[in-house]
Amino acid sequence: MNTKIDVYFMPGLAASSAIFEYLDLPKDSYQIHYLEWLLPKTKNESLDDYVKRLCLDVKDNAVLIGVSFGGIIVQEMLKYIHPKQVIIISSVKHESELPKRLQVIRNTKAYKLTPISVLANIEHFAKYAFGDFAKKRAELYKKYLSVRDKTYLTWAIYNVLHWKQTLDTDKIIHIHGDSDKIFPLKNISNAVVVEDGTHVMILNKAKKITKILQEVITFD
Repeated sequence: MNTKIDVYFMPGLAASSAIFEYLDLPKDSYQIHYLEWLLPKTKNESLDDYVKRLCLDVKDNAVLIGVSFGGIIVQEMLKYIHPKQVIIISSVKHESELPKRLQVIRNTKAYKLTPISVLANIEHFAKYAFGDFAKKRAELYKKYLSVRDKTYLTWAIYNVLHWKQTLDTDKIIHIHGDSDKIFPLKNISNAVVVEDGTHVMILNKAKKITKILQEVITFD
């Protein structure tokens, strides 16, 4: 009889599942699955339709774990499947948890002024998405931020900025760093706080996050 818990990991905006490589959940207890970004059918594909396509590859009664924009995605999956738990890391549970600067960008539509061709350049895009990560580590940017399709980037940025939470968030487990500059902790409520955790703590605080995941994932 298989007693392992299925765990699905969803990476952050433009990132590949390689960002989870340093997590070390015991293989005798967890069946690990890595989700990757699908390309939107068009830049206007609804978030609902996109998430429905992702859900086709996800079992019910699994643990869903999403980082950053991936955290938004796994919350949206709750509309279509029945997971055991939903855990978000370095993400937001509600549009009110977005920092003021992103709310201003959304409200003024300033994001439309940024050429997606610039964001598709991995070095520039890395600074936009992971501003608190060491700028000199361009090779790591290329490894972890691998989704550079212009339609995807347009779609993803729009949906981060315009996402509206419609579900009860009480049962969502939120893990967040106290040094996250993309989504500052001061705007975040009800989170398990990681000391010195930045927006990319899934890479450099993997041991601590692994420990937290083992504490919060339930087997009953």
